Amino acid sequence: MMKRKKSRGSILALSVLLFAFEVMSLPRLAIANAFEDLPVPPLNKENYCNYTVTIETTCTRGADTSNLVSLRFGDTKSNDIIVRRLNSKHVRRVDPLDPTVLDDVPRKPFQACTVDQFQVRGLCVESPICYIYLKLRGSDDWRPGLARVHVLGAPHLSSDYYYFRRYLPRHVWHGFDTCDKELTPFGMRYKRKVFPTNKAPKSIPILPP
Repeated sequence: MMKRKKSRGSILALSVLLFAFEVMSLPRLAIANAFEDLPVPPLNKENYCNYTVTIETTCTRGADTSNLVSLRFGDTKSNDIIVRRLNSKHVRRVDPLDPTVLDDVPRKPFQACTVDQFQVRGLCVESPICYIYLKLRGSDDWRPGLARVHVLGAPHLSSDYYYFRRYLPRHVWHGFDTCDKELTPFGMRYKRKVFPTNKAPKSIPILPP
């Protein structure tokens, strides 16, 4: 009986050694292909959300515009959403005092005495939207009234109503930033956000020693 047990143990050990030798003798490509069927964790994708932007154009004479309008908004977590052609995102006209749709047919936005809604998709904000900037590109004058960004599915992250009620300067970001607040003896002070230009810095030539 002892001899049989020893012989079985020797056979098992020999089988393990032969299997290990066969695996080591396989080409590296064959070993790599053996793991191709293992599940691969999905790649992390950026989280995108849908926003409804409401912008009013005042009733002042000459307040409307047909020029290109850009929008910029974000939160305190450095989530900056830029919509360079807001005109193309126009959905409908609404009543500023009632969410009833006045005109469900796509029309030209930013007409006098109208409130327009736009559908925008961009990176998700992580805290309430605290700044909104508008940029007018063209030769028209435009006098917007109120502006607000509503976060679909997360209304607690939506912005407050911001009231412009003045003609916008052209080709610059103009708006409101309530992210950084500072209490002063003269009341609440808000730090204005400054956006860097898109122009690349000029290269400095390196002189030989």
